[in-house]
Amino acid sequence: MPTEASTLLLHSLYLIAIVAEAMTAALAAGRRDMDWVGVCVIACVTALGGGSMRDVLLGHYPLTWVAHPEYLGMTAGAALLTALCAPMLRHLRKVFLLLDALGLVAFTIIGCKVAQQMDLSLSVVIISGVITGCAGGVLRDVLCNDIPLLFRSELYASVSLVTGGLYLALDHYSGASGLAVPAALAAGLALRLLALRFNWQMPKFVYRGDWH
Repeated sequence: MPTEASTLLLHSLYLIAIVAEAMTAALAAGRRDMDWVGVCVIACVTALGGGSMRDVLLGHYPLTWVAHPEYLGMTAGAALLTALCAPMLRHLRKVFLLLDALGLVAFTIIGCKVAQQMDLSLSVVIISGVITGCAGGVLRDVLCNDIPLLFRSELYASVSLVTGGLYLALDHYSGASGLAVPAALAAGLALRLLALRFNWQMPKFVYRGDWH
C-alpha cells in the first residue's frame, strides 16, 4: 500500500474513532446523570484528550483540536446526537466495541508517528503511542468516577504497546512501502477483538492483608 494511501486510511480511521469515542463517552456521562454541557465535555475529553496530553508532554504544538477546531464540533455533535438517540443505541454494543478497538490501534499508531516526526527516542515513540491510545479513556473514567479501563485486568494498554512496537518494527524493515500502518492496524485490532472474545486478561495483584 503506498504511503499516501496509508496516511489517508489512518486519517479516515481517526475521524471514525473520535466520533465513536465521543458517542461511548456520552453514554458514560448519561449513566452519571450529567447535563448536556457535561456530556459534551466528557465526549471531547475522551476523543481528543489522549492526543492533547501527548502534545503537551512532547511540546508538539498546536494541539490537534486547535489546528482543526472542526474536530470539537464533530465530537460535541456526536455526543448530543447520542443523548437524543440513546435508547436506540443499546443494540449496537458490539459495533461500539469494534469501533473502540479500531480507535485504540489507530490512535496508537498516530501517536507513534507524531513522536517519530520529532526524531524522539524509540521508548518515547512507543510511550507517545500508548498515551494517545489510552489517555482519553483514562480521563473519561476519572471524570465519571470509575476505575480506568487501563488499570483493570483486560488487555488494553498491552494491545497498544504491541501495536506500537509492531508498527515500529514493520516501519523499520518495510521502509517507504507503506505496509507498516495497515499491518499493525490489522494485528492490533485482531488482538484486541480476540481478547474481548475469549476474555484474555493480565495477571491481577490481589492483596488483602493488613499493613503494620
